[in-house]
Amino acid sequence: MRRQSRSYYVAIATTILLVGGTLTQAKSKYVCDEPKPEDMCNAANTCGSSSSVCTINVRKSGGSSTVRPGIPNAKNNQFFCIKTGTSVVWMTSSKNTGFMISFGTDSPFDPDDPIIGGGNKPITVKAQNPGCYKYDAGAFYSGAVFGMSGGSKPELVILP
Repeated sequence: MRRQSRSYYVAIATTILLVGGTLTQAKSKYVCDEPKPEDMCNAANTCGSSSSVCTINVRKSGGSSTVRPGIPNAKNNQFFCIKTGTSVVWMTSSKNTGFMISFGTDSPFDPDDPIIGGGNKPITVKAQNPGCYKYDAGAFYSGAVFGMSGGSKPELVILP
């Protein structure tokens, strides 16, 4: 076995430190993991206001579900913001489809319960607790053999 020079080991250690430092500085894929997620809110990604309702469409898409806020050019499962005091209507535009939204033990809405609705049953809640929230969203077809779709993990910010 050949003996390695000291400079070889120094080069390896330097490479590990550089790569490791880069990895720890990488941004999270979750907005809520950022130091000030509310700074990412702007007019283009804020849904509703104290005088206009925010409508959020929950749909089943293959084996998963999608959430799309009622803002121009919105994409499925995009991060969005809602101002405190805004009425929010969770609904689905899909016929014979049900949905469930769960924030776990820390809901930003009143009432503080899982949001369960369907094609003929939109659910209205009021944004109350400022903060950044990850939530589970699921959708299902009435009478489906395989039941609920795989959930998605979108995020939203409730602004003060």
